[in-house]
Amino acid sequence: MVGVGHKRATERVAVAEGEVRMRPATLRLIAEGGAPKGDVLTTAQIAGIMAAKRTHELIPLCHPLPLTKIDVDFGIDEERSRITVTATARCTGQTGVEMEALTAVSVAALTIYDMAKAAEKTMEIGQVRLVSKTGGKSGDWHRKDEEGRRLGGGESD
Repeated sequence: MVGVGHKRATERVAVAEGEVRMRPATLRLIAEGGAPKGDVLTTAQIAGIMAAKRTHELIPLCHPLPLTKIDVDFGIDEERSRITVTATARCTGQTGVEMEALTAVSVAALTIYDMAKAAEKTMEIGQVRLVSKTGGKSGDWHRKDEEGRRLGGGESD
């Protein structure tokens, strides 16, 4: 692992996002709570939170971090027939929480797929990416769209 003992502890926040694309009928089934395995979004939220807490066990050489908060939220996008997944990870520590936010999004998206695969096996998981990070030596960073506007990055307290 990379040594971080010389770094001072600062508040670190990272926001990641991704999406699960599906047929409109599958999206309605999930949104209405009618999936065969039960409440897809609540289960995916719990899975994402649990995954963030175990990132150091999943990704080689990641530091175990004392997370102070992890949020996993979903958006139903009927126009594009997708569910957006956003995760915000927070800690006060000596290294960032980007991997925890990305892991939360990835596992939440995989859980959506698992819970709805009986209805549709052609769902696609994609666009998993870091949206923003704050804190630490390298400072703040925010992803921008083609026009230079900040993407996402909102967080709830």
